[in-house]
Amino acid sequence: MPILADRLPENVVGRFYVDSSCIDCDQCRTQAPEFFARNADNGTSMVIKQPVTPDEIALVEQAANDCATCSIGSDGV
Repeated sequence: MPILADRLPENVVGRFYVDSSCIDCDQCRTQAPEFFARNADNGTSMVIKQPVTPDEIALVEQAANDCATCSIGSDGV
């Protein structure tokens, strides 16, 4: 389960985030490259754009559901 307190500071501000449990598996970046990118400095993914439309939100939520380490969270807003 993602932990909001462990949200990586590289994420853009907004509802979705990647936390420090990310293992850099590339799943989210492959599934939703418009919203996730790799942080080469620490070897994790990060949210680079927050989804807006219902289809975009569904895509990011699916990436979160498919995350092997449950590192993608939503602050619920």
